[in-house]
Parts: sequence; structure tokens; C-alpha cells
Amino acid sequence: MRYLPLTQTDRAAMLQVIGAPDIDALFADVPESARLTGPIAGLPLHAGEQAVERHMRRLSAQNLSAADAPFFLGAGAYRHHVPASVDHLIQRGEFLTAYTPYQPEIAQGTLQMLFEFQTQVARLLGCDVANASMYDGSTAAWEAVVMARRITKRGRVLVHGGLHPHYVSTIQTMARFTGDVIDYAPPGLTADCGEDALSARIDGETSCVVVQYPDILGRLPDLQAIAAAAQAQGALLIAVVTEPVALGAITSPGELGADIVVGEGQSLGVGLQFGGPYLGLFATRTKYVRQMPGRLCGETLDAAGRRSFVLTLSTREQHIRREKATSNICTNSGLCALAFSAHMTLLGEKGLRALAAENHRLACEVADRLAAIPGVELVNDTFFNEFTIRIGRDARQAVRELAEQGVLAGVSLGRLYPQEETLADALLVAVTETVSPQDIDALVAGLEGAIA
Repeated sequence: MRYLPLTQTDRAAMLQVIGAPDIDALFADVPESARLTGPIAGLPLHAGEQAVERHMRRLSAQNLSAADAPFFLGAGAYRHHVPASVDHLIQRGEFLTAYTPYQPEIAQGTLQMLFEFQTQVARLLGCDVANASMYDGSTAAWEAVVMARRITKRGRVLVHGGLHPHYVSTIQTMARFTGDVIDYAPPGLTADCGEDALSARIDGETSCVVVQYPDILGRLPDLQAIAAAAQAQGALLIAVVTEPVALGAITSPGELGADIVVGEGQSLGVGLQFGGPYLGLFATRTKYVRQMPGRLCGETLDAAGRRSFVLTLSTREQHIRREKATSNICTNSGLCALAFSAHMTLLGEKGLRALAAENHRLACEVADRLAAIPGVELVNDTFFNEFTIRIGRDARQAVRELAEQGVLAGVSLGRLYPQEETLADALLVAVTETVSPQDIDALVAGLEGAIA
């Protein structure tokens, strides 16, 4: 197949029709400083297929795969073992090529998959109803905020300091266009999540309180207390889950009183994938279902009485009048949702609980060993599979030094909060079932050397 099917004559004919002198004229609105004027540095021109393959292999060899090094990175993206059967199932042609159920009655397989996904998400997050997935966790968090605005008719958003800063940035960016006031301050390095101080800031203008669970430092905020304080003022509690495996070990946000629960589903079935594509989770109470963004699949019977599936609710502007739409979300990460659902099905409830228990056991072991190193202080008194330590020096530099030794030691808070000097010596360490005893030994030895 030819990659560039048009000849110079074809292009000249089209340019003549539209009255443009050359191809560059089509990009006149792009600032000249942003235009590429020559070949891309490092890429060969007009090479044969084999030469291009060799070149690309050399480039990819410069990456360090998560599987090729002791890996303790988390902060919203987690390395878990994904069974090979998940990848096999999602590559079936009828799933791999399906885009979106615009003709739902002829997409029964896709609709059934989304129905099963919704059921799993609703049970996992402890809510009545879940939608058929969203882009990712951060945009789902914003959709929850704007949904709370629709329900409460208020515009003040109280964001807990433990919310992932990238999620905060997404909310702040989108709020520029709605006028919502975002009340947020970065977290302090304490075991106390500050529930009382947060609750005291809720007032009659607050539309919602956004709390991550576990939070960015790995702590477990008391959602029940925050939910009671928010609802007493007529505000909603939005809980954000970035590590869904944790819900195999801890009580779900919905059971603790959260009105809307959103999250990132990457941990189950999707994999790290160098940052994307990921999968947004979204669930809420039944009474708010008509304000929920995205779409919802339902189960019914066809004319012959057979079990079938339908697109029950779709409040997007493509389906209803624009002024009535709850969101302009236009896709649902369907393949990632399928991978999530396949992984969840393979695990089952017992498997998920066992996986969560193993994550927590290993994290406790690593936390104990790191805390025993002179100069290391464990910040958390509760955590699931991720915790924060202080190491008494700039953690960014320490992470770089350990990376040079082949150990990916964690995420420095200085990287997440470059303007916060008080967080510069803190390191966020994530531990999953993929970590081996040798990996733990390498981390402990490396950190001992880095702070000696």
C-alpha cells in the first residue's frame, strides 16, 4: 500500500481549485516559530524498510522498560501483572475494530461488554450506577466537578490537598471556562490528612469537595467524616481513586458516603503504556443518574423475549440538544474498558482481594525496611501499596542517582510540586505484586548509598 497516494500533479490540481499557491499557504495560521522547516533530526530520509526497522529498534533500545528494572514508581500510574489472556481477548477483530455503538442494536457484543464493565465498576466503587467509561481519571474528575455544579447550582469547589496535582491542574484549566472557583492548597508532609480543617472550609457556596482515596501521599482520608460535613452544607463529596486495586482491601468510597466516585482504571488490564491511553471510571447515586456524563448501557428483552442490550442513556450533544447535554465527551476508551473488564473477570472478587492483600503485604515490608535506614522518615501511618518517605536531601537528585544504577526508586514530590520547597526531600514509593525480593534489596541498598 502506498503511504502517499497523491502525485505532484494531483496536489497542484487541488491547490489550483482552492486558490492556494502552495502547501505552505494552508498552514498560514500556524506561527512560523512552530513550523518544522527541515527534516526531523536523527531520522533518516528515504531509507528502505529494513533500515527504518533497525533505526527504530536502536531508538527504542534507549528506553528502559518497567519490566527491566526494580520498579517503584506510582503516583497515579501503577505497574501490575496483566494476564496474557487479556491481550488475547481484546485483540479479537470484533472488539479491536469496534469504535462506538452509534448503531447500538447491531453492536450487541460491544453493548454487553459495556454493561458488564458498568456493573463491575459500580460494585467496585460502591455506587448504584456507573457509566460506560471515560477518557481517563483526571478528565473524569473534572466531569464530576461540573456535574456537581449542575446539581447544586453552586460554583465553589473545595479540593483536598491530597488530590494528584495533575488532576488539580485539569480541574483548574477547565474551570477557566465555567467560572468555578477552585479552593486548593498543596499537601503538608504529615500523617494527618486534615479532614477537620477541610470540613471547616465547607460553606453554603460549596458545590463539592474533591478528595483522593488513597491520596497522593498514600494516606487514607476519613471519607465518612468529610461526606457528612459536605452533605450537611448541601455540597457533594467527590472521591477520586487512582489505584482501583486498593478497593480489594479497603472500603469503597460509595459505602463511605461519597456522592460521585471517579477514578483511573489503568491498573486493571490496561498497563502503563508510556502514559496512555488510559481509562476513566465514573459512578454515582441513582438519583443523580440523569446528570451523569457519557452514556449508560442497559439490559432488556427484544421482541422475541431474548436478553439484549441497549444504549439506555446518552446525554451527549451528539444525541440530544446541545443545551441539554451534560458533556461533550465523545468516546469512551472502549478497548481499555474491555481490557479492564476482562482482567476483573479473570480475577473475580476473591482474586482481587488476594491481589490487594499481596500488594499491601509487600508495601509494608518495603516501608519497614526503608524506615530502618538512618536518615529516612516514613510519613504515613496508614497506606495501601504506596507511601511517602523523607530522605533528608533533594529527592529529585536521589532518584536520578538511583536511576543511573538501574533502580527506579519512586516519584519525587519535588517533581510533582516544583514550586514547593517544603516537599523537596519527599519520595513517593509504590509497591505492587510485580516487585521481587531482589528488587527490594536493590532499592534499600541504593537508597542507603544515596543518603549516606
